[in-house]
Amino acid sequence: MIPAAFAAFAAFGAPQAEDILIADFEARDYGDWTVEGEAFGRGPAGGNPHGQAEGNAFNFQGRGLVNSYRGGDNKPTGILTSPEFTIERSYINLLVGGGDFDGVTCVNLLVEGDTVRTATGPSRKDGAGSKELLWHAWDVGELRGKTARIQIVDNRQDEWGHITVDHIVQSEQQAQNLLGIARDFVLDDKYLIFPVDDDSPSQVLDIMVDGEQVLQLGVELATGDADYWVFLDTAKYAGKKATLRAERLPSMQLDSFFAIRVDSTYPGKAELYMEKLRPQLHFSSKRGWNNDPNGLMYYGGEYHLFYQHNPYGWDSSLNDINKTWGHAVSADLVHWEELGDALFPDEYGTMYSGSGVVDWNNTTGFQTGEEPPLIAIYTSAGETNPWSGVGSRFTQGIAYSNDRGRTWTKYEGNPVQGHLSGMNRDPKVIWWEETNEWVIVLFLTDSRVAFFRSKDLKRWEQQSVFPSSGTIRDCPELFQLAVDGDEDNTKWILHGGYGEYFVGNFDGSKYTRDGEAIRYNYGNCFYAPQNFSDIPDDDGRRIQIAWGTNPSPGMPFNQMMNIPVVLTLHSTEDGLRMFANPVDEIEKLYLEEHEWKDLAIPAGVLPTPGVEGELFDIEAELVVGDAEELGLVIRGQELIYRVEDEQLVFGEERAPLKAVDGRISLRCIVDRTSIEIFANDGRVYMPCRLRAEDDDKSLALFARGGAARAASIQVRELESIWE
Repeated sequence: MIPAAFAAFAAFGAPQAEDILIADFEARDYGDWTVEGEAFGRGPAGGNPHGQAEGNAFNFQGRGLVNSYRGGDNKPTGILTSPEFTIERSYINLLVGGGDFDGVTCVNLLVEGDTVRTATGPSRKDGAGSKELLWHAWDVGELRGKTARIQIVDNRQDEWGHITVDHIVQSEQQAQNLLGIARDFVLDDKYLIFPVDDDSPSQVLDIMVDGEQVLQLGVELATGDADYWVFLDTAKYAGKKATLRAERLPSMQLDSFFAIRVDSTYPGKAELYMEKLRPQLHFSSKRGWNNDPNGLMYYGGEYHLFYQHNPYGWDSSLNDINKTWGHAVSADLVHWEELGDALFPDEYGTMYSGSGVVDWNNTTGFQTGEEPPLIAIYTSAGETNPWSGVGSRFTQGIAYSNDRGRTWTKYEGNPVQGHLSGMNRDPKVIWWEETNEWVIVLFLTDSRVAFFRSKDLKRWEQQSVFPSSGTIRDCPELFQLAVDGDEDNTKWILHGGYGEYFVGNFDGSKYTRDGEAIRYNYGNCFYAPQNFSDIPDDDGRRIQIAWGTNPSPGMPFNQMMNIPVVLTLHSTEDGLRMFANPVDEIEKLYLEEHEWKDLAIPAGVLPTPGVEGELFDIEAELVVGDAEELGLVIRGQELIYRVEDEQLVFGEERAPLKAVDGRISLRCIVDRTSIEIFANDGRVYMPCRLRAEDDDKSLALFARGGAARAASIQVRELESIWE
């Protein structure tokens, strides 16, 4: 498809010749390119268009690019030279960023050893500039048929002494950067919708309402047919006039910019929750990427699940510039209703992780009606979006809702906690009854965690700092558990995003650990767990949800949340250990049940007759017998217990598991693309990705090296949470 902007070029002749790619820098190394010096490393830099650690370069394509700003250092110098190629098109287009220094930080086209064309980055020589890669187009029609090389040069060590380059291509179309493109809309319907192509370069779009900026989005606008459409719910601005503006827009994305529209629906809505890889037991967002659960709280019969959300793209490429708090609610921890996004990026940065509480005593003074306000405590990640500006820092803010979480207002006095160190982030808040104060746990840097107290969540006083020895690297969580169910004997658990935890004591100001960190998760589908606040006393469970790190390639959504689990603390031969088990509410999904008792498992595979499907809750108590290995085969994938080395194995994941009186117990919650494994009554928690063949929906038992026995096995077929 030729975009409208190029229609004139093709009007009087045959269709344009296809582009010829010179380099896209998506491989692990530079291939046949020659590397001199240290500036460019051994291979292309990785990253994403808005959150790259090495200089925050953005507007490149794919995941790789040339970047001589390695580790934020301008000093290394070098030259990167392509192999020879023949010039066969009228233009060579390339994306270039970095320093604007002719002959010093530049990209050169060499013909017979001479520089015949050159391009530099967008920065000015006075030190100001942009981290954005912009299109350059060399008119090389007169050079057709000649042999040439591309040379990327970094010979500057001072400010802006670097070069970034991507997607060098021969074309009959001249790439352009269209400046200051804007469109006006009346937001008189439900959605503002955008066509997206995951392989297209991202563009920063500003949205103005009544003359004031209200949003800034990063969108991979399609350069041809859209992979899918994403949407912005316009309810907050219903009926108002809005202006959509792109500071710079490549001409190849102009058609998509003018395809953006206000609509009552969006393409693909009719297929929602029926997509091939859509989890059927786990929450996932309608559109876009999700990661950490945030702000988990219970109020008025509803469980509130907030989560890190990129509403406008499939992967994490735009996760930083778009990082928003999505929001869903549930009455039963099983069926979820997505309410839409709650907290949006602003001039302080994007919305990183945090927690939520019910302010029963109106300590914040935000209450306006008879019901207590719901409070969200979050990190504003400065410098992760262009709106916040270069040099802005990570700070902490609060927002409140007086309508049961349906709308949210950011506190006008934000930030409530200024920058302390590095990427200080992810505040976790609990109520400390002994002093009628809030306790805030905040990740600092170098695996340190700071504890604060506050009477109103607006003014924080630091109490202590806990050095976690590398265990807590973000998303701190602090909570109390009864030992073996004895409410008169409790311990405090402190853990971070990876789930490794300490058992210890907390006095409202200082945490003291009893020993070394203990591993909690043994799978590859787990991160950033958080517990619900304000669970009623007559329930009393410690309920946790983690991010299910589970890619969904080719889908308009990506990632999911894990099944809610209940945490308990038990005495074991290894000391106190935290157990996890699925919430009982999963029983609401039970359909047909199958049960066998005292079932012999001879060496080999033993199918479960009459049972097949995608969604299961399986419970099995297996007697080891004289088998060397035994376990379950789930849709062709083996869950193996290796007797000699006492290991539970699923794919490449493994966990230590000891048989008790010659037996092991397994419980597996099986979804389309995941399996959450709970072994020996929750002693081992192992959420994993499941990559089964589409047509394999079978279940079986197996034993190898001898026979085993199933003392009992129960298989419950489950219905989708979306039905």
